[in-house]
Amino acid sequence: MTLDFSQFQFKKRYIAVVLLITYIILCQSCVKMRFTDKQTQKYFDKTTTTFHDTTIRFDDYNIHYIVTGNVQKPTLLFIHGSPGSWNAFKEYLSDTLLLNKYRMIAIDRPGFGYSNFSEAENLSVQSQRISEFIKNIDNKKALILVGHSVGGPVVAKLAVDHPEWYSRIVILAGSLDPKAENPEKWRKVIKVSPIRYLIPGALRPSNDELWWLKQDLVDLEPELKKISSDVTIIHGTKDVLVPYSNVAFMTKSFVNAKSVDTITIEKANHFIPWSHYKIVRDALLNIK
Repeated sequence: MTLDFSQFQFKKRYIAVVLLITYIILCQSCVKMRFTDKQTQKYFDKTTTTFHDTTIRFDDYNIHYIVTGNVQKPTLLFIHGSPGSWNAFKEYLSDTLLLNKYRMIAIDRPGFGYSNFSEAENLSVQSQRISEFIKNIDNKKALILVGHSVGGPVVAKLAVDHPEWYSRIVILAGSLDPKAENPEKWRKVIKVSPIRYLIPGALRPSNDELWWLKQDLVDLEPELKKISSDVTIIHGTKDVLVPYSNVAFMTKSFVNAKSVDTITIEKANHFIPWSHYKIVRDALLNIK
């Protein structure tokens, strides 16, 4: 009996190609890090919180967001990190103490969630798009921006572009210091086609914007003096993703801010919105 090894090798190659194609397809559909409509409804039903799930459609992009609270009250606008979506702040949106004081909005940043998913944008474009969104949801009450991680430079850029719009910005473990931001060279490699399509879901736009972040922060640094609102900085001393040295950089850079309050959380890591929820929640409640 003679074995046909050529046919065996062909079958191996065929299986490998099928597996690769299957993986690429799955990459487009998995790890999107966003709630489905059903998951959103289930969460708010469980917490007995009234909410609105809405998308504003502009000419060539969408901004998806969730709203809770009283429309006649001051607004907390939550901006998530990278990757992520509005549900990073779901506990805040359903917090009864916060609901008594604020209207709360959490958005999907451009490129994430349901806001043109996978189409990453740099800091300037994000600010432009979110600013247009803010014009649409303005209720003429005080507006407070809350940004975590990469959401930190996003809220800073928003406050630079329109300093008169905001009464306060709150930066949670925010990456603002360009000298502390060292882009990993491997990010450039996986940005290139076809390799980028092997990166699953929300990790792809996250990789894009994190690669751009260093230059974005260099460009932002001289503009930080335009921020004139009150500022609250909350940061953990053991944050290995965004060094605590960012705090000193921010307090030095916000020279025209009305005030700068710093809350240092000893031995806390990067994930303070969840690991130290009460500290962050109480800081928001204490805003005058």
